[in-house]
Amino acid sequence: MYSVTVERAFVAQHFLTVPNPGPEGDLHSHHFTAKVGLAGEELNDYGYLADIDALNERIDATVARYRDATLNDLPEFEDLNPSLEHFARVFGERFADSLDAPEVETITVKLREDDVAWASYRQEA
Repeated sequence: MYSVTVERAFVAQHFLTVPNPGPEGDLHSHHFTAKVGLAGEELNDYGYLADIDALNERIDATVARYRDATLNDLPEFEDLNPSLEHFARVFGERFADSLDAPEVETITVKLREDDVAWASYRQEA
């Protein structure tokens, strides 16, 4: 299996909406690092799993959606607690939207919140 990964860092805000969230229930910022890994068994005619320039465009566009945003205010979090786990899935789905890389079979997003925690989400491409 071949794999390619792109990575970006950004800051976003949120507040948790669960019962008794403690200080996490107040609006606060986190430094996030998103690693998006793509995997597949085959390469295209040029020897690529996916064009890295295209992947960089996708991750930049995805990060631009969330950079300096309050996650709770975005429609994709309307009915969700903006947990790290939910954010990893939402980030991955946005990244995958309109991705043109037919050889990619899976996309895995690993999202780090500060230097404290990671969550990941894997989806079929």
